[in-house]
Amino acid sequence: MRVDTTTAQSTKFNEHPPMNHRPLSVTLISCLFVAAGVIGIIYHASELKDLATPDVSLVLFARMLAILGGVFTLRGANWARWLLVAWIIYHVILSFFHSSAEVIMHFALAIVVVISLFHPKANTYFKKK
Repeated sequence: MRVDTTTAQSTKFNEHPPMNHRPLSVTLISCLFVAAGVIGIIYHASELKDLATPDVSLVLFARMLAILGGVFTLRGANWARWLLVAWIIYHVILSFFHSSAEVIMHFALAIVVVISLFHPKANTYFKKK
């Protein structure tokens, strides 16, 4: 009796369970937010000794939300992409208290974030989770 080894080999080496591929845009935006959170915490590290002050606490909280949203968006959590959109919209609003260049930059970044996290492939990625 002869055993067909080609079937066993193709199953073992060539067939993989379907993977849920994350769109590159989701990966890039998520990493951008994680980096923004980490860099922001490092930048404001000297102020963290005054954690009791509301301004420092708010900055730390915002940076932690960026990291949290970025990490969970990488994992495909739908709520996390909404968190990132809310985070960038909050920064667009904050930038109105600064220069017009900051408003334009944050607004442009918000558009890129929304397009990147809500295009059809991204929607499919987040629906599977």
